[in-house]
Amino acid sequence: MAGFEDEAGQSLRPPKARTWAPRGKTPVVKVTGKGYGRVSLAGLICIRPGQRTRLMFRTLLRRGRSGEVKGFGPRQFAGLLDAAHALLGGKIVLVWDNDRRHLSKVMRASIEARSAWLTVFQLPAHAPELNPVEQVWSALKRGLANLAPRTTDQLAAVIKARLKRMQYRHGLLDGFTAATGLTLEPP
Repeated sequence: MAGFEDEAGQSLRPPKARTWAPRGKTPVVKVTGKGYGRVSLAGLICIRPGQRTRLMFRTLLRRGRSGEVKGFGPRQFAGLLDAAHALLGGKIVLVWDNDRRHLSKVMRASIEARSAWLTVFQLPAHAPELNPVEQVWSALKRGLANLAPRTTDQLAAVIKARLKRMQYRHGLLDGFTAATGLTLEPP
């Protein structure tokens, strides 16, 4: 089974998008500007020929408090990979980018500890078009355009609901994979 992994994040400031409005009335999205909040995301698209494409994801909330985990690190990545292995069974071939967190000594040791069922390949530098999870983040951000949640919890709930919806749209996930131009069959 092949898996593509990537991370993203979303803050309380909504992404901008075009929208409809009556002529002469500029639409305004009010943002409170209060507080700090960020939702960090890690996603994994799992592909096995002959089976449905699957999307797995994890979220981390950051409310700006001291001592909070700032984002995904080796422990969180390992947890996602262990969950994928437990859910899907079998060996996993993981493809991910050259993010510094993926190349750290701790992460390499974590991968080595799972070498019985995990093989990792790095994508070339600056090649997000080869990772179908980038398409997931793009679709998610388009769906969050002009949304102005008041709290990090509200933002996280919307993000989880939208990603959950994508999990059941296997044709959409297949389209994200097809857009990369990569094939899983050996030459």
